[in-house]
Amino acid sequence: MDTLPLNLGMIASYYYISYATIELFSLSLKPKTKTRGLLEIISNANEFANFPVRYKEDVILKKLAEKLPNALKNQNWSDPHTKVLLLLNAYLARIQLSAELNKDIEFIVLKATRLTQACVDVLSSNGWLTPAIHAMELSQMLTQAMFSHESYMKQLPHANSALLERCKEKGVDSIFNLLELDDDERNDLLQMSRAELADVARFCNNYPSIEVEHEVSTSKVAPGDSVTVTVRLERENDENGYAPSVVAPFYPLKRKDEGWWLVIGDVEANTLSCIKRLPVNSKASQELVFNPTEIGKHKYKLYFMCDSYLGADQEFDFTVRVEG
Repeated sequence: MDTLPLNLGMIASYYYISYATIELFSLSLKPKTKTRGLLEIISNANEFANFPVRYKEDVILKKLAEKLPNALKNQNWSDPHTKVLLLLNAYLARIQLSAELNKDIEFIVLKATRLTQACVDVLSSNGWLTPAIHAMELSQMLTQAMFSHESYMKQLPHANSALLERCKEKGVDSIFNLLELDDDERNDLLQMSRAELADVARFCNNYPSIEVEHEVSTSKVAPGDSVTVTVRLERENDENGYAPSVVAPFYPLKRKDEGWWLVIGDVEANTLSCIKRLPVNSKASQELVFNPTEIGKHKYKLYFMCDSYLGADQEFDFTVRVEG
């Protein structure tokens, strides 16, 4: 029985996206799709087919394309899908735009967030690990308005190029590194006003600090037997038993709730064996079950992926031997 078409319908219904879009995702997403490809596929979604391109805006969009890190050439600048792709890249690059285009970006980013999560589901339904991880990272990028290869410190409120350079010189490349500094060192590094420091403090207080423990039921199985991975999660910075809201100064919504994916996959084979989406408030426990069939020793990774922050993910290695 082929369950994938049924599954695609469920994904479309869950995320309130059109069947034309889910069909596009099914046909366009591939085992080797990367972030740039994901942005192009999402921009071509049916939800953007009638997105307005204003009078003479094609000229503005062509000039905007020249400023973007991801070169876009020989495009139809009057095409709504091209406009969406340009504005998504401009948002991620934090390029200053007109009030009209910023209003467009608000609509696009909120829609693209939902479409990205649908991509995760389509890719995981196909059992493709690497592009599913890329899609999860794109969700983080859209929330924080930055590219995944950039310094995680760029997420800090009021971060500028001078601060990022100082962080690089000091070897501070994560939010956790920043929190480990004593107050004087941190203030010297940040060089911000009292009000700006308060914004940074709120970001750091809300940034997820979660302890992850995992236990694999067995390291040897017969083909088709189940392996259970029990994952226990405990948050160190909950607010009265709940996860604090996401701090994302560029994201269009004033309040965004944090979400997570637990994923088990074989990196070498690019196969995704199991996935679960969950919130993590004060404590959580999940069981992930999968059934390896191919005889031999398999190296797996357990991924704990955030949908809203960069640099908060965790991953763990384990092996399972399948014996015939």
